[in-house]
Amino acid sequence: MSMRQTVKARGGATVAVAAVLALTLAGCGGSGDDKAKAPDKSAPQQSQAAGNQGSSPSKGPSPEPTEVIATLNGEAGMALVINSARRDSGGFLTVSGQIKNGGSQSFTRTSDWRGIELKGSGESVAGATLVDKVGKKRYYVLRDTESRCLCTTGISSVDPGKTVPFFAQFPAPPASTSEVEFSLPTFTSATVKISG
Repeated sequence: MSMRQTVKARGGATVAVAAVLALTLAGCGGSGDDKAKAPDKSAPQQSQAAGNQGSSPSKGPSPEPTEVIATLNGEAGMALVINSARRDSGGFLTVSGQIKNGGSQSFTRTSDWRGIELKGSGESVAGATLVDKVGKKRYYVLRDTESRCLCTTGISSVDPGKTVPFFAQFPAPPASTSEVEFSLPTFTSATVKISG
């Protein structure tokens, strides 16, 4: 076989392999234009169900809590709404809710929320406390190994009409304790029921 015939044979083999690969890729990764253009009747229902999760608990977990277990009034039209106080399996109690500004001006005294212990460590709700009146014990917000609070941080102000989500994690009181008093500087205190 001459050199010219060898090159010609290899070139033909290369073209054949390329053709097989092109057909294989076209079969596996087709554009699917014919399916994409057909209306999918299940897709709008799925997205509608996902969009309505907050209004119907039967359609899955609600991304925004709707239950209000306590409301604490604050200065200048501020309100702290507590949606849950839930025990975690790891021995923690997580209080979560929303801080709302119902006033006409931006609320900027958020540095009071971080408490005395964490002055200079940035904005947070680390000044929150729980009091177990029956057990006569006060609980403070937990901190990580670098002394950062296990709570909402970074709130420097709350504009009028705005709502800011918050959470704070505490050591869990004994299982026999069913309610605690929650407080955060600049707000009144309120008794909250523990779930979980």
